[in-house]
Amino acid sequence: MKIQVIQAILSDNDAVATENRALLDAAGVIGVNLMASPGAGKTSLILATAARLPANVSLGVIEGDLASSIDAETIAANGLPVVQINTGGGCHLDAPMIRTALPRLPLASLRLLMVENVGNLVCPANFQLGTHVNVVVASAPEGHDKPFKYPGMFAAANIVLLNKAELCPIFDFDVASFTAGVRMVNPNAPVIPVSCRTGAGLEAWLTWLLAQCA
Repeated sequence: MKIQVIQAILSDNDAVATENRALLDAAGVIGVNLMASPGAGKTSLILATAARLPANVSLGVIEGDLASSIDAETIAANGLPVVQINTGGGCHLDAPMIRTALPRLPLASLRLLMVENVGNLVCPANFQLGTHVNVVVASAPEGHDKPFKYPGMFAAANIVLLNKAELCPIFDFDVASFTAGVRMVNPNAPVIPVSCRTGAGLEAWLTWLLAQCA
């Protein structure tokens, strides 16, 4: 009985995700689901990306958090349209939440939509939102073992960004081991070390992202 209930929840969510995807497609917007643990640098990545996008690629943001609007306020202060979703304790965003947020964004004038999911390396991978690509952001201070401990998250990624890469020597972060862990569950996703502080690797990330828009 429990399996049937879980399947029903995911099935209902996926149906709404399909509707969300159709809405984004009709507006010509590419949806990006950013998933990471707390503090990995999702908001910093959004701002660093926005600063480097071509003028003809406009960006909107959906911010997912348990509580507060701190990140949304930071995004808005940088001139980006943003909608805050507070889950009230829920560990992930789901498709119905995104469906509620989409009408509050100027989709007709956007080309990219970045959804900053709730900081968590487990649940977000299980719930489709209707976005087109999944981006997993890891960071050097977390340690290089995360793909081994949370394989489901990394298996769901279309690309993996290793943020705060400039700190790898300080935290004895083994990039080769990390990459091998990703490859065990996901042979195809690019793994790109980046730094939102120094700008290293962001050009490669931007090239990949703009290719999705094409």
